[in-house]
Parts: sequence; structure tokens; C-alpha cells
Amino acid sequence: MQLAKAIVRGALGLAARVYFRRIEVVGAPSREVRGRLFAANHVNGVVDPVVIATVTACDLSPVAKSTLWRTPGLSLLLDVADAVPVVRKRDDPSAGREANDDAFARVGAHLAGGGNLLIFPEGTSHSEPHVLALKTGAGRMLARAIDAGGRDLTFQAVGLEWEDRGTFRSRALVWFGPVRRVDELGAACDELPAEITRVLSRDLSSLVVEGATWPERVLVGRVAELLANDAADAAGTLAEWSALGRRVGAAGRALDDGEARAHVESSVGAYYELLAQAGLSDDRVVSGARPAGAPRRAWLWATLPLALCAAVLYYPPYQLPRLSERLAGSERDVVSTYKIALGLLVFPAWAALLVVACELLLPRPLAHAAAIVALACPVAALPWLDRLDRTRRATRRRLGAAGPPPSPRALREAREAAIAAIERAREALLERGVTP
Repeated sequence: MQLAKAIVRGALGLAARVYFRRIEVVGAPSREVRGRLFAANHVNGVVDPVVIATVTACDLSPVAKSTLWRTPGLSLLLDVADAVPVVRKRDDPSAGREANDDAFARVGAHLAGGGNLLIFPEGTSHSEPHVLALKTGAGRMLARAIDAGGRDLTFQAVGLEWEDRGTFRSRALVWFGPVRRVDELGAACDELPAEITRVLSRDLSSLVVEGATWPERVLVGRVAELLANDAADAAGTLAEWSALGRRVGAAGRALDDGEARAHVESSVGAYYELLAQAGLSDDRVVSGARPAGAPRRAWLWATLPLALCAAVLYYPPYQLPRLSERLAGSERDVVSTYKIALGLLVFPAWAALLVVACELLLPRPLAHAAAIVALACPVAALPWLDRLDRTRRATRRRLGAAGPPPSPRALREAREAAIAAIERAREALLERGVTP
């Protein structure tokens, strides 16, 4: 079972790192961690536990809704991952509280014995721009572990941020919060679940960027991007964006719907409209739209023949995961799940088919070389795919814009106006005694 678990974890980790251009990890626990419950926000379907489990050195057993075991193939993966099924009231209205007694007893024994658990206390994957009210399940599980003899138990919030969760080759951030010791909470046994839920709610909200609405969250993200790129030491990581975005969000909420906030929305929105017309991003405006360095360009062009081979050989399977958006329908939080699942099935099978075709149709020395090319060319195609996607989006924005693209001077002036509006809003906060 351990070997099967390692193989599945390796395959899922590889799939996640191919699907996401970069996965940033902050504060990951060590391999020696035992008896800890990890609680994360849940906005990207099955991808959430996959990413957390594959970037965490210690073993994790995820808690999952019982209905997932009805999916062919997925039930096997859940069993290999030692996942714990939980019956939700919405999935089985006739189920009473006793339906989960066995699951809670198993979870409690697992934690008490030094195992680690991953849970999503919001109760469901969703598309809201903020953390939902947490269920008390995590607290009840820890309380049950104490009843089972568990000692020195800990819990830790995990914040997940996705640059664009449904888009291939976007970025992801996994941010581990402070470690909390159950023994230090000082709560009575009957009050422990509620106290743990309160602490987790506070920790999760401090790890992710939130907004009351999606437009508000977009505004927070844009202001964070402007301020980060304005700093001399900005490295452009998603972690820096998230940290700054949380501060901006907290400060922005203190403004309510005042005049300063309205001015920020107007100025920042106008600047980003110009960016869209120009097909540029804010960091390119700040840096003067400098091209990539010579070594990177040289390596990119050196791999072009392999990338072209991949474009021809892997065109059919590359199109199949795009059907995921139709399968997901209005449930945007499961698009990545469908894409990765289809990719895990289709691409290895297609690569194996290409290798077999090379061996059967080509003479022996050439067959081996062709098989190596067939396996290596998708890796070479990924940087080109990133570049072409950016170029395609920029071209689409330019073609859809009315009139010629804005000049560099117009972009700089609009950016200066946006920054000035942000600074005025920050001054208004300081006058009210709020630290932005």
C-alpha cells in the first residue's frame, strides 16, 4: 500500500506541476510532523487536496465527502490515499448524526496515533470571493482524538490562492499558517470544537485575499499588484501578492464605501482598461516592457523544433481536456479537476501509443530516437505554450479594443493617477486611525 501511495502521489504531483506554471509554497511542515490536523479553504475541487498533499513532506489523510467514492477510478485513488469518507446532510438528508460516528472514531484514532489529517472546514468547494463560515467538524475531530488518548495535538490553517484556477499554466500558492497547539487553547472539552473553529476561521481569513464580492476582490488584487510592482524589491511572486493583498483588503474594508474608495475604483479601473487595450501587464509597464534575457531567449529558440513536434504529435490529446469547461458547466470550481483528470488519462496513453507506433513503423535505430523525441517534446513545448498564450491574449485584447493602443506615456500617466488615488485613500485611513 505504501508503494502504491508513493506512486499515486508522484503521478498527481507531476500532473499538478505541469498544469500549474508555478506552485509557490510558504511555511510547509517537515516530514516529522505527527498528530496534526490541516484545515484549508476550498475553491478548486479535488485539485485542492491534490496540491496540498503533494507539496507537504509529511503524510496526509484527506477527509472527503462520501459521494466521491461513487466515481469510478476516483474511489480507488481515495482508498490508496487513506481518505476518510464523511456523510454530509445535503448528500443524504435522511442520514442522522450517527452516520458519521464511525468516521469520527476512525479520524480520532488516526490523530491520536500520530497520523495527520487534511480537512476543508467550509464543507464544500465553492466559487465565492471569501472564506465561507466554517463547520465545527475539525474541532470535533480533535476533541474525539483527545478522548482516544491523543496528546500534543496541533492544527494548522492552509491558505490556497489561485492566479486563475481554471486556466492551464497559471500559478498557485499554498500558504501554511501558524501552528496551534490544542493544549494551549485553555478551553473546556465541551467548548473545544467551537474554540478550534473560531481560531481556524481567524487564521484562514488572515491567509487568503478576500472580498465581499468578486469585483471587490479584483480591486484588492489590482491594488496589491500596483503597490508590489511599485516597490523596488518586488519579486512578483504570488506569495508577495497575497501578503500585500490581505493588508490592502483589510484596509479597504475600513474605508467602507467612502469617496476615497470610489476614486480608487475609478482610477485603477481606468488604468487596467488601458492595459487591456495595450495587451500589457502592469509589471511590463514598470519595467519598460523589457524583453527576456539573452540566455533565456537562446534556450527558447533552441527548443523550438521539439516544441513544433509536440504541437503536431500532441494536438489531439491537448484538445480533449478543453471539454472540461463544458463538463463543468456553471461549476467553475471543478474545471481544473476535470482537466487534470482527463490529462492524467489521455496524455500517458497517447505517449505510449506514439512510442509503440515508432517501434513498429520505423527501423530500429531511428525508432529509439523517435520515441525519445515523442516523450521529450511535450516538456520543451511548455515554455512556448506559456509564451503563445500570453501573445494570443494580448492580440485578442488589441483587436477587441476601439482605436489604436494607448501610448507608453498614456499608460504611465494613468498608472500615476491610480497610484495617487491609492495614496490618498491610505492617507484617509491614517486620518481615521487605521494602518493600511
